[in-house]
Amino acid sequence: MPILSPEDKHLTVLNLFTTDKPENQDRLITEMRKIVDTAAFEGWLSSTVHAGQESPGTANFIQWRSGEDLEARYAGEEFKHRTLPVFGEITTSIRLLQNEIVYTQRHPSQGSVTEVSPDRDDFTVIEVFKTTEENQARLVEALAEGQKWLVDVPGYRSHTVFRGLRARFLEGAFAVVYSQWESKEAHDAYRTRPEADMSETRRNSEATLKSLATERDWNSYRVVHSRKAGE
Repeated sequence: MPILSPEDKHLTVLNLFTTDKPENQDRLITEMRKIVDTAAFEGWLSSTVHAGQESPGTANFIQWRSGEDLEARYAGEEFKHRTLPVFGEITTSIRLLQNEIVYTQRHPSQGSVTEVSPDRDDFTVIEVFKTTEENQARLVEALAEGQKWLVDVPGYRSHTVFRGLRARFLEGAFAVVYSQWESKEAHDAYRTRPEADMSETRRNSEATLKSLATERDWNSYRVVHSRKAGE
């Protein structure tokens, strides 16, 4: 199964789709599984499909050898004339985000690697932060080293920070946090905690993020399918 690690130096792609009803999410997953199960693209390493939980949608976490390999995929006739049109019919929004992994942190109970797998029971959250070019590096730092305190939050398992490199259907600089939690209940308790009950460290962290991010949105997911090259 895919491992999230800054040391791998893969191009990490997050394809995020939203839709308006659960049956369209099911169609999206079916179409994505077809692509994943037949993938044989030059430079493609793995794909992992996520089903939306908080709101209908999907995420595909994809590892590529390089940006050149991905652009060759985008330039292909199948992608331009079948894949995009099919997803365009089902979705209400599409964001194709190219990233590098710059930081990962785990609760000590989670071992030595951050794994993404349908065999795990993680409640997964993907949050996208938009920012300005001049603030991107500071935002990434605030999301990474600036949130070491998360290890003390009940139910926290891991978080991984992606620095946005380029995107389709998303303008400007961005960063992404991919986090894993023990349960929806644990994440809800963390997200809805009143400011008055937060530690000073967390209040300062939230204030920093608010000053650096121009927009932020999130959805929760469960991993439903994964395949690596050669399988």
